[in-house]
Amino acid sequence: MPGPMRELRPNVKPGNVGKTLKRIYDYMAEYKLQLILVLILIALSAGAQVIGTSFLKTIVDEYIEPLSRNYDAVLFRKFINTLIIMGGIYLSGAVSTYVFSRIMLNISTKALYKIRIDLFHKMESFPIKYFDTHTHGDLMSRYTNDTDTIREMLSNSVANFISSAITVAGVFIMMLVFSWQLTILVVLMLFIMLKVIKAVGGKSGLYFKAQQNELGKVNGFIEEMFEGQKVVKVFCHEEASKLQFDKLNSGLCEAATSANTFANILMPIMNNLSHALYASTAVFGGVLAVLGTISLGTVVAFLQYTRSFSQPITQISQQLNSVLTALAGAERIFEMIDEAPETDDGYVTMVNASIDEQGNLTEVKEHTGIWAWKHPHAKDGTVTYTRVNGAVTFDNVVFGYEEDKIVLKGISLYAKPGQKIAFVGSTGAGKTTITNLINRFYDVPDGKIRYDGININKIKKDDLRRSLAMVLQDSHLFTGTVMDNIRYGKLDASDEEVIAAAKLANAHSFIKHLPQGYQTMLTSDGANLSQGQRQLITIARAAVADPPVLILDEATSSIDTRTEALIEKGMDRLMEGRTVFVIAHRLSTVRNSHAIMVLENGKIIERGSHNELIEQKGKYYQLYTGLFELS
Repeated sequence: MPGPMRELRPNVKPGNVGKTLKRIYDYMAEYKLQLILVLILIALSAGAQVIGTSFLKTIVDEYIEPLSRNYDAVLFRKFINTLIIMGGIYLSGAVSTYVFSRIMLNISTKALYKIRIDLFHKMESFPIKYFDTHTHGDLMSRYTNDTDTIREMLSNSVANFISSAITVAGVFIMMLVFSWQLTILVVLMLFIMLKVIKAVGGKSGLYFKAQQNELGKVNGFIEEMFEGQKVVKVFCHEEASKLQFDKLNSGLCEAATSANTFANILMPIMNNLSHALYASTAVFGGVLAVLGTISLGTVVAFLQYTRSFSQPITQISQQLNSVLTALAGAERIFEMIDEAPETDDGYVTMVNASIDEQGNLTEVKEHTGIWAWKHPHAKDGTVTYTRVNGAVTFDNVVFGYEEDKIVLKGISLYAKPGQKIAFVGSTGAGKTTITNLINRFYDVPDGKIRYDGININKIKKDDLRRSLAMVLQDSHLFTGTVMDNIRYGKLDASDEEVIAAAKLANAHSFIKHLPQGYQTMLTSDGANLSQGQRQLITIARAAVADPPVLILDEATSSIDTRTEALIEKGMDRLMEGRTVFVIAHRLSTVRNSHAIMVLENGKIIERGSHNELIEQKGKYYQLYTGLFELS
């Protein structure tokens, strides 16, 4: 039967079945009445199979055999009425199966919709550390494979498991009532209905194609969010990402409902129709019994009961495997949902401000181009305002990603407003770690980092990151237009502001020559652009944010020197009047820095301007003259 492709998973067992089932039920709790109705319909469906089959003995012994010897019109009418009653019972079973399958499909799809919403919203609250310590493929598997196993369990496996259990119990009781000796004689199984499989399965295949398209959109967006999580955090794009995901997820929810309708009703319909077919065969066998070629009606009834007994047992073993796999997948999902979100105990916020006649800062609602730190003081209830200038200081900062592996060992430095500070050194020396700490992607256990004289631990992370912009080595672009990607730095930026930022970044000229200019769609991380063009767009994204502090992390390391010269012109314009931290392997890009910090093994071993460091003839001199190469 057509269905979504799923990766092979080891047959793992869940650790806490009761707790996991309870949490899955919580997502369906609002459908309690519908679930009760489903249980009733399952019982009716299973009961119809058992009771319907019991009519075979009556039909053969009380109607077919007597009518074969002596036709009686009254007896024949009773025979027809009995057939109608039996047909009605089987029809009620088929209708019950169809209805509870549709209800469970609707409940399971909506439950998974809420699970994915919780997963994505929780993911947006995770710190960068979480994504640094978990593979993206494993996280993606929780959105796709693990949720799909839950869907299969809720919409199909659980209902079939209950139905099979009821059927086995009912059939076994009836077999004992009829004749325990005959229970060991009948072992025949019948498999037909190829045309039904082709008809229903073919329709499900068409709908699954649409579902896979929607699933691809959702997976693509989620993968972009994983890859671009730093950009999301820096530009405080969490809420906008949630809204966009909700929209895509709604489309997937609708497509999945249509796709799985036919797929999940196929087997239940097949079960009921096969029982009806087998009953018809039993009636025909009763005619043969009238002719004396086979035994009485009890044998005919037991033929059907044997089939009704063996098939559910097989289904129970199959469904049990499916349920255990789904519960294991659910535990992985709930493990992610239960992860601790990024904590933020900051209380200093960044606000729009104006300067009154006395030269004091005053908070205002409208955008003035002047920003201030609003610092409430709990002791006396006063509020002070400090202008956002971009002065950053490190005071004996010690940090390690793991407690036993220290990366930064007593780093102290300062960057005055408008200064350009460069970090050079070998890979692993701690350059990128310093920028991660400025953004509070990680908090320092020892030492202090101050921003405009305020401990950054007191500043709310969203406000801190709103005052910063980063241009990374990997220029991550999102699916959307060029203008959308630049506007990522400031969601309420006008078209004019976006174009002005592109001009500042030296990107306007190449954007104008794209097929649709600023409305050109970018896909696959901007695969239709060159590396240099992608980097210019990320510089424009930082420019439109207009931050007081700019961080350039190996922004030109992966492009050629000719393109680098073009990008540097854009960066030079962007850096004017801002505090800038630059990480670079190419020392030519840091010559004009106010101060250059040479790092080695987590310590600053040299500091000074380019000329000062050349005169010292130390490590920087060796690097610059080629006596020593960066690794």
